[in-house]
Amino acid sequence: MNKKYDLEERLICFSISVIDVIEKMPKTYIAQYLFKQVARSSISPTLNYGEAQAAESRKDFVHKLKIVLKEMRETKNALELIKRKEFTTNEDIQAVQNECSQLIAIFAKSIETAKRNMNAGV
Repeated sequence: MNKKYDLEERLICFSISVIDVIEKMPKTYIAQYLFKQVARSSISPTLNYGEAQAAESRKDFVHKLKIVLKEMRETKNALELIKRKEFTTNEDIQAVQNECSQLIAIFAKSIETAKRNMNAGV
């Protein structure tokens, strides 16, 4: 299977990439606060996607994907704060931000498709 389209693998790699970036951040109070917040918000989608795969219904599946999307958007904003505050280099964070944006687009489209299929009774 092409790993580019394996969402579970992409989410795992994304979480690890975010951790790699934030571990390079300074040990200031605010940097550590963001470190903890973005660690939670970037790992959460990986774990919630696993739950979505075992959803009890289509409605439950959509709900869990919405949680994934919400956490990805939170991560995107936190990464932008980290970048603008210059807690890390642009080179370190650029690829992570790009992957975050791609995953957001994928999950937004997946939710849209799942809702359409749910409403159509597919």
